[in-house]
Amino acid sequence: MNEAIKISNLTKRYGTHVVLNGLDFCVQQGEIFALLGVNGAGKTTSLECIEGLRNYDGGSIAVNGVMGIQLQSASLPEHMKALEAVKLFAKWNKTRLDKEALDAFGIYEFAKKQYYQLSTGQKRRLHLALALIRNPDILFLDEPTAGLDVEGRVSLHEQIRQLKAIGKTIILASHDMAEVEDLCDRIAILSDGKIAFIGTVEQLGKTIGKHYNITVQTENRMEKYESENIGDALLALLMQYKEKGETIVDIQIDRGSLEQHFIKIAKGE
Repeated sequence: MNEAIKISNLTKRYGTHVVLNGLDFCVQQGEIFALLGVNGAGKTTSLECIEGLRNYDGGSIAVNGVMGIQLQSASLPEHMKALEAVKLFAKWNKTRLDKEALDAFGIYEFAKKQYYQLSTGQKRRLHLALALIRNPDILFLDEPTAGLDVEGRVSLHEQIRQLKAIGKTIILASHDMAEVEDLCDRIAILSDGKIAFIGTVEQLGKTIGKHYNITVQTENRMEKYESENIGDALLALLMQYKEKGETIVDIQIDRGSLEQHFIKIAKGE
């Protein structure tokens, strides 16, 4: 696969504070790629540097294609109608309206509504339609489903998959680990301005190792445990509860969620 974006030794400082410390990673054409990080890890700064919204101090950024950016919030005038916003963006970008695409996003359903009258889901769809006005090769989505109900999330996820199916490269920033796991081909985790992990969700699980979460429910309480060796841990727990004379009514075991794996790596654990 060809590289849609290549970041080499990217550095960014705010005064004496180093936010990006020699950042290196690539995004392949046609993939859905998530850039993750806890607050202060440099995720937003990285994306803003790539998008051209912020200057950086060193290194290089190579972008192979036209970019479209869907921000989490927009500064559209409150009384501008949805279709007016689409026509304005089309005129700025010197392109024709793609009525078929607008219909697919359901824009005509609320075309005459003013921006302040739109629901969260309608605003998300409008923001995505505006980001696609230039028919970009690379699409940046910042928390695309934040605030949406289940139906809205499912609908937008399907639209994102359709964009991937026609060859769009998608960079996703999200705090929803279930969304990341469901949509993304690869993920990168930032820690202290560097890439702490890059790869698939499956590879992340292997990197963390065999980490098990055990939940034990008795008649009176629920307790949670962590272990690297499930066999020994279960045997010890069963003996422990038996000695206490407590009756176990349920035991649940899982390998840990993407969110738990993410936190461990992001915090350097």
